[in-house]
Amino acid sequence: MPNEVKHEFWTKVEQYKVPIALSLVGLVLISGGMFASGINKPKQEYRKESIVESIREISVDVSGAVNKPGVYQLKEGDRVEEAIAAAAGFSNEANNEYIAKSLNMAAKLADGAKIYVPYGDEMAAGATQGGVAGVATQSKVNVNTASQTELETLSGVGPVTASKIISNRPYQNVEDLLNKKVVGKATFEKIKDSVVVF
Repeated sequence: MPNEVKHEFWTKVEQYKVPIALSLVGLVLISGGMFASGINKPKQEYRKESIVESIREISVDVSGAVNKPGVYQLKEGDRVEEAIAAAAGFSNEANNEYIAKSLNMAAKLADGAKIYVPYGDEMAAGATQGGVAGVATQSKVNVNTASQTELETLSGVGPVTASKIISNRPYQNVEDLLNKKVVGKATFEKIKDSVVVF
């Protein structure tokens, strides 16, 4: 009986040897291909490098009522909050009213940005530049610190535009009023010589 089973098995093997051989060759090729593709698969470390390269460093000047004023290297896309943290936070003499109302801690920083935190009573005199030796000079409105009322004194600036100026603070330069689309070109031309950023 066992001999008959063996004979029948080998007869079937002989009968289907071509499909069996092809199947075995196919399996070898598939498994070999999978193995080879795993070995030759390019390492994707270049992606990590490109991510690292895309994170640029920027320099930001933080001064005024902070614990450690100075120029700090931050990452592009960092916010005012990170710059203040780099300067060891606000000092005890900082103008808290200004910080609460005018300093936008969520604003993104640009390379070369300047952040000035005023001292306690510094803003009480108004956000204007004073005269020299009693000679009256035309004062300019600081768009980073001026009140709603002060902003509305500017030519072509009403309550709505004044609110927009306040909500888009801080500004790195006067041109940011145009870049951030806070005012139109016509209004900017009217006020550009009457405003200042510091």
